[in-house]
Amino acid sequence: MQNLIKTVIFSLALGLVGGCSYFGVYKRDLPQGNLITQDMLAQLEPGMTRKQVQYVMGSPLLEAPFEADQWDYVFMLDKAYGGTVYKRLTLTFANDRLVDMETAGDIDKDVDLKAESGPGPAVESNTMTGNLLDTTPNRGPQGGEPATRTIEGDTAP
Repeated sequence: MQNLIKTVIFSLALGLVGGCSYFGVYKRDLPQGNLITQDMLAQLEPGMTRKQVQYVMGSPLLEAPFEADQWDYVFMLDKAYGGTVYKRLTLTFANDRLVDMETAGDIDKDVDLKAESGPGPAVESNTMTGNLLDTTPNRGPQGGEPATRTIEGDTAP
């Protein structure tokens, strides 16, 4: 009976100690929304059309439902082992032309979204064997020659 009690207590203690890890749980940075950079902001000028703004900034994250003349770009980066970076850009249009830009948050802070080496999934290099966006048809080794088939008793090629 004493051996059973010792074994149970030892197993519980081992389980509790094993659950506590020195290294901790792997975390990664979590970016959300539209990335807003200083280069993008430098390209924005009053008088630009909506298409020009969309070319520079991309599609807005939010369009005001009751006021179609306002676009919001929001970016938030939740750092795994640090704080958060929050950026917000509100663009106002009049007659489909940019008239006002309003910023909030850490708009001047540069954000580095490059993957770091360390624990976690490996980052693939740019030397992939195939291009996923390649839309050219795969012709195979024959160079695109049509297949020919003969049926028994058929004299046509």
